[in-house]
Amino acid sequence: MPKIIAVAGKGGTGKTTLCGMLVKHLAGRKSGHILAVDADPNSNLNEVLGIDAPVTLGEIREIVLKNSSGESLPGGMTKQEYMDFMFGDALSEEQDFDLLVMGRTQGEGCYCFINGVLRSQIDKYSATYSHIVIDNEAGLEHISRGTLPKVDTLLLVSDCSRRGIQAAGRAAVLVEDLKLKPDILKLIINRAPGGELAAGVLDEIKKQNLDLLGIIPQDNAIYLYDSEGKPIVDVPDDSPVKTAIKSIISELNL
Repeated sequence: MPKIIAVAGKGGTGKTTLCGMLVKHLAGRKSGHILAVDADPNSNLNEVLGIDAPVTLGEIREIVLKNSSGESLPGGMTKQEYMDFMFGDALSEEQDFDLLVMGRTQGEGCYCFINGVLRSQIDKYSATYSHIVIDNEAGLEHISRGTLPKVDTLLLVSDCSRRGIQAAGRAAVLVEDLKLKPDILKLIINRAPGGELAAGVLDEIKKQNLDLLGIIPQDNAIYLYDSEGKPIVDVPDDSPVKTAIKSIISELNL
């Protein structure tokens, strides 16, 4: 079975960039195929990875419902069977990794449905991958709803503010309350000036009883690549961000 790594945290902390970097590094080791899952309805992991946006599970659902309305389906399939068949188009196959994007749907009640679809697709494909890296929406909604399979490693991402640390602390409490029991639950601080944390922030991490795994420094190259529309994963290998993430992966023994 693959190692499943989920990345969660409040919006704007750099979860998607971290996921992209994790996928790129793991894929570069050539030790197995990687599945990247964009479970955020506001999907943009493909941009970080530098690939075209694939059709999403949500878009496929809408297409099938529209095209099958009042019409006979191919081969006598039911609407559900036809939809399951079409979901295969949502897997974007790249050289070193594949990408599955949840996306969003229209209409009341559709969000719950597409959550279930995401879970079924992950279950369907999981046996063929060494690692699955999941970029969650802001918060822990997917995990708390049981959308995701059992997570081996849950990484909580925060900026270097006290408020960010407090939000991560609340997320860690939620993980415990829901009895999610990931094998590893760690905190990553992103965009730290100079790669250092102030004493007050370190005190807050301790107060929130969080296990600090690593600190990712602020890196102007990330901003420049993003502003120019370049894939963020293509920043130089000796960039401070890539060096920090390499160290994080080594600590996790992924």
